[in-house]
Amino acid sequence: MTRHHAIRDAAPRLRLAGIGCAVEQLRIVKDEEEISCLRIGAEITDQALGELLESILVGRTERHLALELERRLVDHGADGPAFPTSVATGPNAGRPGHRPTDRRVEEGDFLSVCLGATYRGYRCEIGRTFVIGTAPADWQIELYDLVFSAQRAGRESLVPGAACRDVDRAARQVLDSAGYAEALPVLTGHGVGLEIDEDPQLTPAAMGKLDACVPVTVEPGVHLPGRGGVRIDDTLVVRPEADGGPELLTITTKELLAL
Repeated sequence: MTRHHAIRDAAPRLRLAGIGCAVEQLRIVKDEEEISCLRIGAEITDQALGELLESILVGRTERHLALELERRLVDHGADGPAFPTSVATGPNAGRPGHRPTDRRVEEGDFLSVCLGATYRGYRCEIGRTFVIGTAPADWQIELYDLVFSAQRAGRESLVPGAACRDVDRAARQVLDSAGYAEALPVLTGHGVGLEIDEDPQLTPAAMGKLDACVPVTVEPGVHLPGRGGVRIDDTLVVRPEADGGPELLTITTKELLAL
């Protein structure tokens, strides 16, 4: 649609017919070759993240960790990052959409990481939250367990024929009932493919239902300004129950690890 408008403005004498979002709608359901590219991209992403978790993190900056993750993606065969890698530590984890800074990782921090690989043009996404250097505090365990429960509820709702808004509701109501309604993101997930943010959108007002072979993210989170936050994010493919249910592409552990 944006390109349509740009061409129309540049060449006003041309007769252009708008087709709305027809192309985007045709791209929602992926074939198995496309899903294979997403699966390989997810494997690369898991590998890059896993290697980082085995290194010493205390004292390193958010910016340094983000650059290292992106280098590791390419080293393992990615075309490049699927989107700018997010690394947030301590109070910065309480800011949704945080971009890496020169803040250094400290003992006791929440470390929230979101990254993804592009492989043959297809983009995936993973988000994990860890605690640095020590046993998690009670409030960190409580918040993490809550977000984990919400993410699991969203994942379990991914069945062909499910309303997109019902998937969002399944995850959102877990956090809403715990009193975090004002700290929630605007969506629970979205489609992925040639772009990192495609239809369908998993939001409270979303229209439409899920089909089989649709790759989506499920990524609820709670962000507490000035304190920290938790986000857990997976890329999955909607599959019927007869085929084993939703296929999890990003398999890095969701256990709350102290690194």
